Amino acid sequence: MSKVNITDTILRDAHQSLIATRMRTEDMLPICERLDKIGYWSLEVWGGATFDACVRFLKEDPWERLRLLRQALPNTRLQMLLRGQNLLGYRHYADDVVRAFVKQAAENGIDVFRIFDAMNDLRNLEVSIDAVKKSGKHAQGALCYTTSPDHNLQYFISLGRELEKMGCDSIVIKDMAGLLTPNITTKLVEGLVNEVKIPVHLHCHATAGLASMCQYKAVESGAFGIDTAISSFSGGTSHPPTESMVAAFKDTEFDSGLDLPALQEIGFYFYDVRKKYHQFESEFTGLDTRVQVNQVPGGMISNLSNQLKEQGALSRMNEVLAEIPLVRKELGNPPLVTPTSQIVGTQAVLNVLGGERYKTITNEVKLYLQGRYGKAPGKISPQVKHMAIGNEDVIECRPADLLENEMKKLRKEIGTLAHNEEDVLTYAMFHDIGKTFLEERDKGKLIPEALEAANTDNNGHHAATEFNVTIHGETYHIGLTGAGHRTQDMRPYYLSIDGVPEEIMVETLTELDLDETEGQSRKTSASGKRPRATEPGHVTTSMPGVIVEVLVKVGDEIKAGDSVLITEAMKMETEIQAAVSGTVIAIHVAKGDSVTPDETLVEIQ
Repeated sequence: MSKVNITDTILRDAHQSLIATRMRTEDMLPICERLDKIGYWSLEVWGGATFDACVRFLKEDPWERLRLLRQALPNTRLQMLLRGQNLLGYRHYADDVVRAFVKQAAENGIDVFRIFDAMNDLRNLEVSIDAVKKSGKHAQGALCYTTSPDHNLQYFISLGRELEKMGCDSIVIKDMAGLLTPNITTKLVEGLVNEVKIPVHLHCHATAGLASMCQYKAVESGAFGIDTAISSFSGGTSHPPTESMVAAFKDTEFDSGLDLPALQEIGFYFYDVRKKYHQFESEFTGLDTRVQVNQVPGGMISNLSNQLKEQGALSRMNEVLAEIPLVRKELGNPPLVTPTSQIVGTQAVLNVLGGERYKTITNEVKLYLQGRYGKAPGKISPQVKHMAIGNEDVIECRPADLLENEMKKLRKEIGTLAHNEEDVLTYAMFHDIGKTFLEERDKGKLIPEALEAANTDNNGHHAATEFNVTIHGETYHIGLTGAGHRTQDMRPYYLSIDGVPEEIMVETLTELDLDETEGQSRKTSASGKRPRATEPGHVTTSMPGVIVEVLVKVGDEIKAGDSVLITEAMKMETEIQAAVSGTVIAIHVAKGDSVTPDETLVEIQ
């Protein structure tokens, strides 16, 4: 047996799992010299949700992050997580986009590409693996581990054999939710090691409290490497602590040889860094054995709790967690990993917050049911399928076979906003958000989301988050539970008033206009006001989001059930349909507007 090889996730999955992928490059670079001296097998630094978070929230160029990390870590393999044909987005991309993306990632510094498909549909990995091999880099094929009546050990072992035949240099068991037990780990690793000649790694989240034991059993059973996280970003929905696993194998035949005191110094650095991102901490990212039932992966629950908080619905998290396994079963038991985790999770949120299951169905669920993400592992509920896509045919081929090459079209669409091929690929990943990012960059207006200061006043005293307010002789118990993202002039705050969750919008007054007829000051804001929905012809949204497309114009004659708007919430798009037939007499929104429930977005008469 050889020493255990360690991949540290501190610069990617660890902060994705615990603080909603918000760590900034400026907090990574100062510690890179020490990280580079440790002797890791690799450092996971890119991919997953980091690309999205850089562009959407941090206003950083993800390609520049990669180049800076490559420069700062010259002696360490850099690793990324790639979603096969989904790359780093939430849809399948044409083969020429996949090849171009892999080529640029390799040239900018990635050495190891960990490639997975959310459905374990290996057809969706073919082009990615081939592109990595042609770039001369390490292709690591992933088995997305899950449990259901449609999954067993032989299923995963057969996937491992196929990945080896496809040219992978190694295999990783990707236990994104922390479902493995020590006993199953032993059987699975032994089965793979006996069947394939390439190294086997284990990626296991610590959510259920079993990951450290699973990793130890995996190494004893022949695993080549394990994924860990520096202790200050470990545990819970993240990974076992690097320092602890190094100590566990010390003076054994599997001794990693890594310097424990040096690792501990790195841990102290990130202990201080984590405080900076306190607003993204969540009570739902600790140890939780319920994951063995709901199967929600680490990165998903961190982002899910943050998104529910922004909608003033964090108190309903347990309802959402109970709904997720029901939706998963109805969709044919896909493993819950991006993008299927987002597809299932967002639909579960809509089912809970919408007041009626499948009253609103996201476009991504419809595409999934059409087979455009690949073949579902199990049987799909015919009732849900009919509600979503009616009697439409389900495709049987590799989904990307239906896509025409995109790169030439993308270059033309983005035009001079793209300064290089990397910019074109940023636009390819996220059309609207990517374009906005490139526009803001050209104007010198890339402003990252604000980081909240520690919860203290100017004298260093803690500001109150729970208090009583007395108004007109009535006393109310108020608890401040969170705050959403600030737009130009508005910010949502989430309260508990006598135990009832509420959302309030705090408006920054940008102007004072004099109302000449009344002789009084009138407060106005950039966003303006939309009328409340009171009639069947008033089109609303079931949850807060952003307008992606307005599909109608004033004067259009439409029928009940016609789509009038497309909104985006929790990174998933939803078509908003008319409840009545009639004529569009008013439109109160435009592309890019933020909207909330109960507002009238379109009026039909």
